[in-house]
Amino acid sequence: MRAVDEWYVRRRLGGLRRFAVAITILNLLGHTVLGFEQSWAQPLVALATAYSVECLLELLDAWGQQRRPRCLGSLGHVVDFLLSAHITGLAVAMLLYANDRLWPIAFAVTVALGSKLVLRAPLGTGTRHVFNPSNFGITVTLLLFSWVGIAQPYHFTENLYGMWDWALPGLIIITGSLVNALSTKRWPLIAAWLTGFVVQACARSLAFGTPLGAALLPMTGVAFILYTFYMVTDPATTPETPGAQVAFGAGVALTYGVLLLCHVVFGLFFALSIVCAVRGLGLYALALWTGRHRDQSSVQAPVAAGRMAL
Repeated sequence: MRAVDEWYVRRRLGGLRRFAVAITILNLLGHTVLGFEQSWAQPLVALATAYSVECLLELLDAWGQQRRPRCLGSLGHVVDFLLSAHITGLAVAMLLYANDRLWPIAFAVTVALGSKLVLRAPLGTGTRHVFNPSNFGITVTLLLFSWVGIAQPYHFTENLYGMWDWALPGLIIITGSLVNALSTKRWPLIAAWLTGFVVQACARSLAFGTPLGAALLPMTGVAFILYTFYMVTDPATTPETPGAQVAFGAGVALTYGVLLLCHVVFGLFFALSIVCAVRGLGLYALALWTGRHRDQSSVQAPVAAGRMAL
């Protein structure tokens, strides 16, 4: 059992390292070449907030559990510890648009990282956070502040022309495929999400006359590709088994379609948060049912033994 846990940790750490490198390169290219419309202050504030909040929460958690904080140690150990916070900070800064305001970015990052410590559900012998951190921070910020929006999808390729309009999405697909093939093992989820997205687009087209091309158009954008390979497939907040992954991916697509029918904007982010919340409640219900079943078994066993003795 311990060997399996160590293998899972190594696989997750490898995925975090690859993802951290990929999102760092994307942000650097975005602010220098691609045409990101946020200033350099946004990612810098996001990273400063992410590192500070992650270390503070770890110190508090370690103090409460009387253990050594994971943010202390060698430089390599600290870097590995901050990988998740690094990814969250850059994702929030890249996807949110608050004009020249910086505090909404810091707020979203704080909520995102705080959710990992507070919003947890029982899984296995312990607990695990159920919300994709960056997606949850973005969702809460969009709900609370109507004047904060999402970065326009065109800014990922605003300064690209010709073959580069195809090269960048292709590169992201290749790198995302490698990450999910080598680390996350979330191909059933990706397949279910993409299939479900096409199905809901066709259903809306048949039922309500929505032009099919318009319903499928989001799939051609870089933002959709990033969402597909790097956000909806978060290994820490999605199921492990293939069947559960299919249900999760299809659920996100279905929820997205329902939100569109209700004229709710930012449907991709809200859909993922809703499905994560449903999964978290399901994990709590499963743990409650399993606990009751175990308690009943422990009570019935002595009774049965007594009857056998008689």
